[in-house]
Amino acid sequence: MRNLYKYLILLCFLSIAPSAAQAQSYPARPVRLLVPGAAGSSQDILARVLAVKLAQQLGQPFVVDARAGATGLIAIDLGKTAAPDGYTLIAATSTLFAAFSALKSNLSYDADRDFAPLSRMASVANVVTVNINLGVETAADLVKLAKAKPGQLNYGSAGNGSPAHLAGAMFDVLAGVRTVHVPYKGAALAIPDMISGQLQFLITSPLIAVPHGRAGRIRVLATTGAKRDPLLPELPVFADTVPGFEITQWWGVVAPAKTPQPILDVLHREIVKALSASDVRELLAKQGATAQPESPAAFAAFMKAERTRIANLGKRANIVLD
Repeated sequence: MRNLYKYLILLCFLSIAPSAAQAQSYPARPVRLLVPGAAGSSQDILARVLAVKLAQQLGQPFVVDARAGATGLIAIDLGKTAAPDGYTLIAATSTLFAAFSALKSNLSYDADRDFAPLSRMASVANVVTVNINLGVETAADLVKLAKAKPGQLNYGSAGNGSPAHLAGAMFDVLAGVRTVHVPYKGAALAIPDMISGQLQFLITSPLIAVPHGRAGRIRVLATTGAKRDPLLPELPVFADTVPGFEITQWWGVVAPAKTPQPILDVLHREIVKALSASDVRELLAKQGATAQPESPAAFAAFMKAERTRIANLGKRANIVLD
């Protein structure tokens, strides 16, 4: 029995030792960071900021691979089937890891089963924007115009189930209006149509919208958080005009399931270090985003809570994604 016990201990040690040794030399080659969205999208901007810092810290390139299309599902499926060795990471989004999980029944992935959470990257309240020539100066003006022209105002989004889609649906329900949803392959792709007037309004991330607003190409009316955004203190809260309206957007980093724990530990430590760095936080703040480093357990719990919140919104707004 004593020999058997020693044998089992040896087997356990031998199974752990390769992973530990692998973690000590990790990363030994470039790491791919899959982004489920177009180049220039919010998740792409954030991923590139993080990738540069991780490359500095770990001495290997972190290559951002933006994959637009199918509302990000192409990148997610690539990440799901990638080798679980730490050399493929995925930028998690509120659309793919909360909204879709809450509102779609035929997903090709399970957010909990197929991925290992590492940390949230950042969160941000969205902004309500309008075409510069719409004649709308305030949130109250937008509500008044939408009521006067039912079914005539178009709003864009990054696709069905995206934060912008949910925001538009919430606007319809809470303001008692009827608008038209126009899905795109990414929020950044909707901006040109906003500028040209094919879209009348867009509720999206300030990372995408604020630079265009400051350049005078679109008008930014309000933020969509529960209170004024300290990074955009000049903007009122949309809920002051439409009570109960609140939409936030967030992004994180996950790895394929079954990635060895020692490698996950390295990645988590370095991601938190990067997001805690003052230069990274300043870069994110300039884009209107707040860094949100946290533990894998906290990130997992947050995503589950978000799914519950989105599911409740889906019922109220009668949103069903098939």
